[in-house]
Amino acid sequence: MTPLKATFVWIERGIAELPPGYFALVMATGIISNAMFFAGHRFVSDVLFAVAFASLLWLVAATLARLIRFRQALWDDLVNPRLVFSFFTIVAALDVFGGGLCLRGLNAVALPIWFLAFAFWFFLLYFSFGVLTFLNKAEEANVIHGGWLIAIVGTESLVILGSQVAPLLGAHAPAIFVLIHMLWGVGLGLYAIFITLFAHRIFFFEVKPVDLSPLLWVVMGAAAISTNAGSILILTDSGLPFLRSIRPFIDGVTMLMWAWAAWLIPLLLMFDIWKHRVRREPLAYTPLFWSLVFPLGMFALASARLSLASDFTLLRDVSYVMVWISLIAWIATAFGLVAALWRSFLAFERVPSRIVRKRK
Repeated sequence: MTPLKATFVWIERGIAELPPGYFALVMATGIISNAMFFAGHRFVSDVLFAVAFASLLWLVAATLARLIRFRQALWDDLVNPRLVFSFFTIVAALDVFGGGLCLRGLNAVALPIWFLAFAFWFFLLYFSFGVLTFLNKAEEANVIHGGWLIAIVGTESLVILGSQVAPLLGAHAPAIFVLIHMLWGVGLGLYAIFITLFAHRIFFFEVKPVDLSPLLWVVMGAAAISTNAGSILILTDSGLPFLRSIRPFIDGVTMLMWAWAAWLIPLLLMFDIWKHRVRREPLAYTPLFWSLVFPLGMFALASARLSLASDFTLLRDVSYVMVWISLIAWIATAFGLVAALWRSFLAFERVPSRIVRKRK
């Protein structure tokens, strides 16, 4: 097999086995880009935005190719209770990228992206919970895996982008503002259900190292994005009196969600220390690490927006520290991705070579 043919076969295999949650790469990159924009680091923000755009194009193309050439593999992921919620990363990735467009004054371009994300969300919300209800078996999709937290992230991401594009809809804007307030409430309701089950499972049953995956950081990320969504609802004037009347409620809940997200960070760090230092589990790259990077970036951006909504400048300092921490985590994960791809390609290239030599 020639090196060129081996490369094409390797790419084809990668598309066939593409994890549906890989759109978290776009989420993580895009949210740090947006946070850097808020922090005033425009060059870094633009570079990351370009990476997010390229990653989104590649993942969309790869997913479409998978739909055409490996339809059964895609369907198997969709009806897998442990993987189906990973598809919500598509919704969040589109919304985060759309948010980057809005920061650059391209709200009109972001509008159709929001409608596309909403269409995906509407289908996935009921389909995924149907799969969880009717196809889940014992020990297959456990609440501790945190997978359906991505549904909360996808829901709240629609609120954030929807608030920015709604004014473009003229007479239909009030309906969109009502809708995004409803979505914010739906996201909070789902989070309340999950966190109750999560706390019961993790504190009152045996926890093994395998249970503590990087995806668990989305527990914090879901609280952070709810904070971000609440902050943007506070900062955006809907023009509807009854929505203005519930602003005190949004103010209070948004601050509580930020406090909860902040409280979770040391707890999640303790889990990781226990897993990798106490139990000596090796630290190796996995696509799930993008689901760890995203919450860090989201907490940075949520803190920045909340500082504006609450007029509390100290939160801006928190945001400034967190955005650099999230960037360091992004760089480390990006290096892990490149190294993992290189090792995968070399291993794949050697296997056909040994097969050829044996045939000779």
